[in-house]
Amino acid sequence: MPQAISVGIAGIGHFLPEEVITNAFFQESSGLSDEWILARTGIRERRRGGANETASTLGSQAARKALESANLKADEIDLIICTTISPDVPMPSTACFIQALIGAVNAVCFDLSAACSGFLYGLEVAEKMVRSGAYRNALLISVDLMTRWVDYADAQTCPLFGDGAGAVVIKEVETGRGILGIKLYSNGDLANLVFISRKDPEGEAGRNVNSGKYKLQMDGKRTFKAAVQAMATASQNLLLSLGICTCEIDLIVPHQGNQRISDAVAGALEISQEKVFSNIERVGNTTSASIPIALDECVSKGKISSGSLVLLTAFGSGTTSGASVIRF
Repeated sequence: MPQAISVGIAGIGHFLPEEVITNAFFQESSGLSDEWILARTGIRERRRGGANETASTLGSQAARKALESANLKADEIDLIICTTISPDVPMPSTACFIQALIGAVNAVCFDLSAACSGFLYGLEVAEKMVRSGAYRNALLISVDLMTRWVDYADAQTCPLFGDGAGAVVIKEVETGRGILGIKLYSNGDLANLVFISRKDPEGEAGRNVNSGKYKLQMDGKRTFKAAVQAMATASQNLLLSLGICTCEIDLIVPHQGNQRISDAVAGALEISQEKVFSNIERVGNTTSASIPIALDECVSKGKISSGSLVLLTAFGSGTTSGASVIRF
């Protein structure tokens, strides 16, 4: 019987739009002060995609950086998975658009939707498909332009979200390293916590989904409680199944949804705040892109190096949640 291979992240990259939206914007548009936003979210600024930027254009920029990091050419990629809830169009997949933009002519492409947990869901799929031997080099891109869903009249949600993309190359790695485990969860009973709905259900058929006829809605208090519980539980269950103590974790990279959520998850896991990475102050909540963007920053800043044991955890609409442990 052939020995199981180790599969992990062999390259990483991210891309943020140029336009910076500071909290001062919301003072003018929604009457929210910088102090109010910072105290409740930990966010000072976020990025917003331009009129000609889409999920595929942002995603392709992050993908190129991940390929360069992995020292691979686009035609060596045989699988592309894009996780997004803001695709260019309902069909074809954003993954196919990215394939064309980067020249990954040999790749099988599809999209996956799991909101803020999208990166972890995509990681599970890519890891299993590579581990099976059916594919060698997978490109996982997580990208969202959530500013196009935001209702600026809703003070509870409008300052939270930013746009961005992150990408990783998944392939066979050295034995003993790579993705040690992933646990995913869903709870459809809580699907009404965070959702996008039509502003007017009688709207014109075929209208572009980003035309302003849709808006994001969230039950903030219930979402906060559910997120902390789900992220902590997923992390604890995964660590227990792997026989790993929280004291062995070098760094936690949580979904950057809200600084208070990250702080509460660290408290529930009894892990020092110094081991919890945060960039939400500068980029906001970029939905499924938040973990790979944060991971790339950790690598570039030297917070993750060879041998680092890293815990990822996320919670998103659906509800979806999960955790992964990776030995870099």
